[in-house]
Amino acid sequence: MSNRQLDLAKVREFGNLEFLAKQLVEGFITGLHKSPFHGFSVEFAEHQLYNTGESTRNIDWKVFAKTDRLYVKRYEEETNLRCHILLDTSSSMYYPEENNGKMTFSVMAAASITYLLQRQKDAVSLCTFAENIEVQTAVKSTPSHVHKIMLELENQLESKRPLSKTSVSDVLHQIAEKIHKRSLVVIFSDMFDNLEEADKIFSSLQHLRHNLHEVLLFHVTDRKTEEDFAFENRPYEFIDLETGEKIKVQPDQVRESYKEFVSDFYQKLKLKCGQYKIDFIEADIAKGFDPILMAYLVKHSKMR
Repeated sequence: MSNRQLDLAKVREFGNLEFLAKQLVEGFITGLHKSPFHGFSVEFAEHQLYNTGESTRNIDWKVFAKTDRLYVKRYEEETNLRCHILLDTSSSMYYPEENNGKMTFSVMAAASITYLLQRQKDAVSLCTFAENIEVQTAVKSTPSHVHKIMLELENQLESKRPLSKTSVSDVLHQIAEKIHKRSLVVIFSDMFDNLEEADKIFSSLQHLRHNLHEVLLFHVTDRKTEEDFAFENRPYEFIDLETGEKIKVQPDQVRESYKEFVSDFYQKLKLKCGQYKIDFIEADIAKGFDPILMAYLVKHSKMR
């Protein structure tokens, strides 16, 4: 766990997703204290930065003595954040199959953000989806509710799923209509919808922003194989995890055209997210969880 990277075997070995999420988050925050971001992590636990003109009554002078920055103590009765975590559970998210790589990564990242939300006394909901919404919990901050979400996340690791496609665009439109209060929407998906109809995905993302929600899109990939197509040059049989379709090919024959097609889609997705003021984060499962937690904390601080 030194690099805060976990595989499915580790999750099963420890057997408790809540415990692992807590260890992951506490290790990350400890690292912030020891880094140039010292003081930054305090803000996201129980303090927020003091803004000029605010009452000085609630300034925490002990924190000022340690950080030389002014923070205001937060209280439970303050209006808290509402966060909806959307987890793509389609078949392609269980790639690479030997460790259910993208799903394992996404579950751990979602569990860590859920733990952070609980620590910050914010309300959280979990929505799992493939072609349709599968599970959608209420938006609460109670320990029992968070425990329920953790169990639901663990279930995703144990599931032996039939082939299932993704319908990101349809689900995001549904979610946009269901959420009635301004919220933070956090999406974990490889976005492998029908890439030839990318405009439908862009339209659904725009729908969320039109309804004034803040959006964090974690684009989950195994970059080495899914973007760089780094396979040895020998015959392979590739299987579409969402349709079961098989094709035999030698990587060198298709690598450049494949990379060009995928790169074009990703660039359009990034561009659209930039236009809609959606935070687009490349979540390579080989890079660990620190970029995920940092992106969440930065977004959280801006919404305070």
